[in-house]
Order: sequence, then structure tokens, then C-alpha cells
Amino acid sequence: MAVEELSKNGQVGKTEQWEQALNLLYINFQDYSKAAQKNSDDEDIHQARVNSRKILTLLAILDPSHSSGLYPFFKKAQKMLGKVRDADVLIDSFKKRRKEAKEAGDSRSAELLKAVIKHQKDKRKKYRQRLSDELPQLIGKKLDEHWDNFINVLLKPLLSKRDANVVMRELEIAFDQKKQSCRSLFRGPDGDSEEAYEALHELRIAAKQLRYTANAASFALNQKFHANEHIYMAIQEQLGEINDKRVWLKTLNSIGREELNISKKTWEAFTSTLRAEVLDALHQQNVAHLIGKSK
Repeated sequence: MAVEELSKNGQVGKTEQWEQALNLLYINFQDYSKAAQKNSDDEDIHQARVNSRKILTLLAILDPSHSSGLYPFFKKAQKMLGKVRDADVLIDSFKKRRKEAKEAGDSRSAELLKAVIKHQKDKRKKYRQRLSDELPQLIGKKLDEHWDNFINVLLKPLLSKRDANVVMRELEIAFDQKKQSCRSLFRGPDGDSEEAYEALHELRIAAKQLRYTANAASFALNQKFHANEHIYMAIQEQLGEINDKRVWLKTLNSIGREELNISKKTWEAFTSTLRAEVLDALHQQNVAHLIGKSK
């Protein structure tokens, strides 16, 4: 279905390298998006989202002012695909949690999670319907025309003004600044505040930007940047557990106890456990080491 790798035969110039990389991602994005419309397969949706994100990553390097007109297409597609994908991941997480609760004999938590899963499945159904209704128009002839103009007319002039290595360094500086913000917050009296959690979330996003740039633009980056994908993926994973549990709490609070028809006692017991797990994850040594927090 999707193209797996670029041809490695011979040497190509800078413009040709970018053209090959961009067209590869575009073909993959189109193929996976069309497959996702037909069967709503989790992996097709995931891969369509990944390829759209990589395209957005390269567009951020080449065309930060969005002069090509491509940004709105891929951003909207990313958002629609993301809602379905995030719902899939959340449902899977709650299913695993429910299984653990049942195995531990915690019937009340299992009951709550069953209600949450049903609620999320209903939301996912709506997201998938919207994807099916709107994605075909979004990725159709108009996008193809914009893409052809970008590749054949705009790409070379844009490349004369932009350098992926400079952008990568700018992202590293931004990451270090966010890490410093985290360090200041967690060393102060507000280490367990919403502001501190939000700062960690921003740090995770900055790590993701570096990871995706290192991956998508690897062909254009100096050797010193080639290890960044693995470095920042590890940072993402370190911060992911905190973010995941915070998302669970936010999801529960956005639904509300009454909507789920859950007793106050069960609700308070489960949400208290989640909050304690967030704090526990927050104070793990790997996170403390990451932000340079003193013991």
C-alpha cells in the first residue's frame, strides 16, 4: 500500500532530497487516509496521523509563515485523525485498567471504568463518522493542486532561505528553556501545582518536536543531530506516564460522576488513587534527573 523507503540509488541534490522525502510522506499520508476511511482500522488511522505530523514538521522547517497554503489541510487532518487515535488509545488504557481492577477484586473501580469505556466508545463513533464525512474532501483534488505547486514551484526558493540544522538548534534551545522553567517550578513551593504539571507537558511537547524533526528531516541534518530522535523519544516516555494519568483525570472530570451514574464513594476513591499515582510518577528519580531537580 504505502511506499516504505526512499530509493538509495545514486546521489541527489538538496532539492531532490527534499522532494523525495516530502513526496514519500504525501503518498503514505494519502494511502493510509484512504484506507482509514474505508475500514476505520486503528493502524491505518495511526499511520495517516504519523505521516501528516511528519509533513507538518517539514513544513515548519521550510514554510513557517504558511505561504504555501498547505498548513490548514494537514492541520485539520491531523486534528480529526488525532481525535480518533486519542480515543483509541484512551479506551485501550481504560480496558487494561479495568482488567487489573477485576483481577484485584476491585469491582467498584471496574464498574466505573466500564462506564467510562462505553462513554468514550460513543465519542469515538462520532469522531470516526466526522472523519469519514470530511476527510475525503480535505485530501482531494484541491490538496493535490496545492501540493504540486509547493513541490514544483515553491520548494526550491524556500530551501534557499531555510536550513534544517538551524531549526534543529532553535528547537534545542527552546527545549532547554522549557527545562529551565520546569526546574525553577519544581524547586520552589509550587512543585505540585497545575502550573508545574503544565510546564512538564510543554517540555514533553518540545521533546516531541525535536524527535519528529530529527526523524523526518534526518536526510538534511548534520551527523551530530542523528541521535536526537532516540534521546528525545526517551524523554517523551519518561514524561508520558505523568501525562497519561493526568489525561485520565481530565477525562473523568470532563464527563462527571452523574453522567456515568457512579456513586460518590466509588468516584472519590478512584480519582484519589489516580491523583496519588500522578504524584508518584512525578517524583520518580528519572523525572527528577531529567529536569535537574535537587533531592
